Amino acid sequence: MQKPIVSVIVPCYNQAEYLPGALHSVLNQSFEEWECIIVNDGSEDSTETVAQEWTQKDGRFKYIVLTNGGLPHARNSGIKEAIGTYILPLDADDKLAPNYMKLAMDEFKEDSKLKVVYCNAEKFGVEHGPWKLKDFSIKKLAISNMIFCTAFFTKKDWEAIGGYDVAMKYGWEDWEFWIALLKHGGGVKKLSYVGFFYRIKEKSMLQDLKETQKEELFNYMSIKHPDFYVRHVGSFQKLLKKQEELNKKNRLLLSNKKHALNVLCYSVFRWRPFKIRY
Repeated sequence: MQKPIVSVIVPCYNQAEYLPGALHSVLNQSFEEWECIIVNDGSEDSTETVAQEWTQKDGRFKYIVLTNGGLPHARNSGIKEAIGTYILPLDADDKLAPNYMKLAMDEFKEDSKLKVVYCNAEKFGVEHGPWKLKDFSIKKLAISNMIFCTAFFTKKDWEAIGGYDVAMKYGWEDWEFWIALLKHGGGVKKLSYVGFFYRIKEKSMLQDLKETQKEELFNYMSIKHPDFYVRHVGSFQKLLKKQEELNKKNRLLLSNKKHALNVLCYSVFRWRPFKIRY
């Protein structure tokens, strides 16, 4: 068998019911030089049975078992075993479109400066339709994430930044990974092709994130990447100055609104000006 060019990494934690759909979407790729590493992250369901069925079906499917260590750890473990030049993470409940891999490889072949290739996406499950994300810019990436996990990058670049950060234990590990990968430069290409299908469920890990957990993640990312945030958002002094200017503008606006309302009341109803409390 030819050495694979793409390694698809599929972590699975108690998602056996969805796993065949994800693996079938890999098998259906028009680009055939791939391997797919299924990572059982300590599942207590039939993940192992499903995974072994697929390894017997096609030799390009491989299987490793871990004690439960969380999604970043599972992805890193799979990537360590990968022999492909390019990596494509795929969660066990999501799916790929047949030409996604081929179109991405064409882009990397055409532009050697690319670090990330991703695509348009659609939702399925309890919600259907296009997944509308902001267009990529490195400045916007400082504010919110617009690249889903199922995007292509090289194993070499993954090694250079130390992989996914296992400290991102509540989520957003993809966001932090893209910041680490792209903050010093590198091209990003979004295909117009709908190559990824994202399952929406009644409940997910990200939906369960509490405000205290979000704050902890934000604080950690800010401490880990201060150079990135200062460059694209601003220094603390600059942010404080902006906040003071905004507060001043709001106070002035509120004062003007009070004055305008007093004038209106007096001219229409011949009321005397009165003090408005908010």
